[in-house]
Amino acid sequence: MPYQQRLRDLREDHDKTQAEIAAVLGTSQTMYARYERGANEMPVRHVIALCRYYGVSADYLLGLTGEER
Repeated sequence: MPYQQRLRDLREDHDKTQAEIAAVLGTSQTMYARYERGANEMPVRHVIALCRYYGVSADYLLGLTGEER
């Protein structure tokens, strides 16, 4: 699964909007939407922040494994 789909799935599973996740990352909703679409690559600091926020491993977030931890 591409990581962009994983980003969207995690956000929707937690009933969050793009704006809410963007606020967690300290970025705009527009920029976060670009991450989900794959138009921009996420900075490592955002990957780390989302892993902590969702309680998942970076491998899971990036679609390298199906196991959350």
